Amino acid sequence: MFDTVLVANRGEIAVRVIRTLRSLGIRSVAVFSDADAGARHVREADTAVRIGPAAAAESYLSIPRLLEAAARSGAQAVHPGYGFLAENAAFARACTEAGLAFIGPPAEAIELMGDKIRAKETVRAAGVPVVPGSTGSGLTDAELAAAAREIGMPVLLKPSAGGGGKGMRLVRDEALLGEEIAAARREARGSFGDDTLLVERWVDRPRHIEIQVLADGHGHVIHLGERECSLQRRHQKIIEEAPSVLLDEATRAAMGEAAVSAARSCGYRGAGTVEFIVPGDDPSSYYFMEMNTRLQVEHPVTELITGLDLVEWQVRVAAGEKLGLAQEDVTLSGHAVEARICAEVPARGFLPSAGTVLALREPVGEGVRVDSGLSAGTEVGTSYDPMLAKVIAHGPDRATALRRLRAALAETVVLGVETNTGFLRRLLAHPDVASGALDTGLVDREVEGLLEPAVPEEVYAAAALVRQAALEPDASGGWTDPFSVPSGWRLGDDPAWTPHHFRVPGQDPVTVGVRGRAENAEIGLWAGVPQGGTGGHSPTTGPHPGNDPAPRTGVQARWLTPSSGVVPTLSHCLNGMGGAPIAPSGTHAHNVGVLTWRGLTHRFTLTAGPEGTWLARDGDAWHVTAHDPVETALRGGSAAAHAGALTAPMPGTVTVVKAAVGDLVTAGQSLLVVEAMKMEHVIAAPHDGTVTELDVTAGGTVAMDQVLAVVTPLDATEGES
Repeated sequence: MFDTVLVANRGEIAVRVIRTLRSLGIRSVAVFSDADAGARHVREADTAVRIGPAAAAESYLSIPRLLEAAARSGAQAVHPGYGFLAENAAFARACTEAGLAFIGPPAEAIELMGDKIRAKETVRAAGVPVVPGSTGSGLTDAELAAAAREIGMPVLLKPSAGGGGKGMRLVRDEALLGEEIAAARREARGSFGDDTLLVERWVDRPRHIEIQVLADGHGHVIHLGERECSLQRRHQKIIEEAPSVLLDEATRAAMGEAAVSAARSCGYRGAGTVEFIVPGDDPSSYYFMEMNTRLQVEHPVTELITGLDLVEWQVRVAAGEKLGLAQEDVTLSGHAVEARICAEVPARGFLPSAGTVLALREPVGEGVRVDSGLSAGTEVGTSYDPMLAKVIAHGPDRATALRRLRAALAETVVLGVETNTGFLRRLLAHPDVASGALDTGLVDREVEGLLEPAVPEEVYAAAALVRQAALEPDASGGWTDPFSVPSGWRLGDDPAWTPHHFRVPGQDPVTVGVRGRAENAEIGLWAGVPQGGTGGHSPTTGPHPGNDPAPRTGVQARWLTPSSGVVPTLSHCLNGMGGAPIAPSGTHAHNVGVLTWRGLTHRFTLTAGPEGTWLARDGDAWHVTAHDPVETALRGGSAAAHAGALTAPMPGTVTVVKAAVGDLVTAGQSLLVVEAMKMEHVIAAPHDGTVTELDVTAGGTVAMDQVLAVVTPLDATEGES
């Protein structure tokens, strides 16, 4: 067994591998870029080595720097995790040549299965059924288009190198083949350094089922059952479970044998996954898609139903040990489901988000496991993959596992970065998910019904009372000047409203009026605040503070903390908003607040500071910032309000600029491309017109909602002339 292992990765998987190394008594070595100097995996490892700047190409993807780190730390072996160089044959070969054990398959197996074209030909020869598609490598754009037409629409374009859904394009319209092939090549080249593509027949309403295999260096290969991975967005998995409700024992055994044959065909060693596409109406007609020559993100669900630590077996096999268990020794117990917590905004098409983790609460409970790379203070940027953590639940049956996972997601809090947690919780409650009627298109079809329809009114009410509490003096003792309290008291008249102007990203500004102390206030809502907390846009009753007409009935509300029940303690966590902050300068404390509203009690986790208030409940989180309507009016409205303004849908880098100021463009024409976290987003003209502003260049970075360009309609430009 090794004494020291270097983990050539970051984030959640690095933390996961370090945990097993510690249990085996093996010294762990972490590597980090400048962006990850304070990351959790760095703190949890026994030793950590800096390997370069934030850019992955100069750090986590730099083979020389990783080998140098291994030499400096005295490592005997390297665990690649997943992503980055995990499926890079050159890295595996370089480790071997440097005298290091690569905790993964031989370079030859990675090379063979990493080329999806050769992989299909190899497993086909071993008797494994494959998806109909193009043959041969290095096809030109014209040859790919011809193959697609021969197969018949719809087709799927896939990079020959790499996986994870990156670069994959579903094409239903033959007229779009040229544009989609070009985009797929760009994404493949950017993600894997190789733009070779293949084309396959698209199976409508397919299910994505994979088989976990384990092989040692002595000729023994077994499978550990299947995982259902059909719940995906942008061809990337977000929910996985084991076992699949689709398969009976006979189909499970047949697919397992096919996976073992595929592993044997390439001389595999270690943990790997053989992925199949399965028609939902005929599970016996399964097709090989690809083999992932590494540990999978979703490996925990297999661990929970088999009781095996896959990372431990990876290490043992790499050290030369035999498996020590036969196929008949593998038993499946209960059911497990995993949810991937990602830094993304579901309401914006799952585009990446970024920020600093200001507050973090990860769930605990019976059958609940969390694999996470997060900690308070973590900087989430756009340089790396958006996955932050995984929440996994195990139970004696599927219904129990789903229920436990939904509850765990409700208790998950990540403030400071937008995530998909609430979306995942609603997805798990969808009737088709509950019944097991899954397919890879389910999320896309049902996405609108799974999004939070609007910011609930109680969120705005809570944000207003947080600010109101921050303005109130500490009631811990002593005399309080009544004129310093924002109660709205007026001589001989009803109390005035204290207005609070807010904005939530992607929403219109709102104004909330408060009368009285936060512990027993009256709330008036208007300016587009949804009524009843369930969506809709009818303003609730309440006066407008701009002209303060005759009082009308508002909504009574109480805001208190469960620990003390005294509102002013909240002001202590509002760094920079009044009161005495208990957190050091530049950091954020968080608290739990309870709002009584329309006869219901809502429990929020929150953190507040000069940049606004974050509130979380049941997996959802909202960033409520101050809005100055006077400043906006003086500016004539924001630039983004311009009818032809195109804003950045996510923080990222502009990779392609296809237009210039003065160009005539047509509706839907691609103007530029923004890339973040290995994902491209095309910015297109909203209508026919002239590009009158273009404020970015290729290679430049942009922030979310930053104005990138303005396309002025032709009739408007003609009127100006």
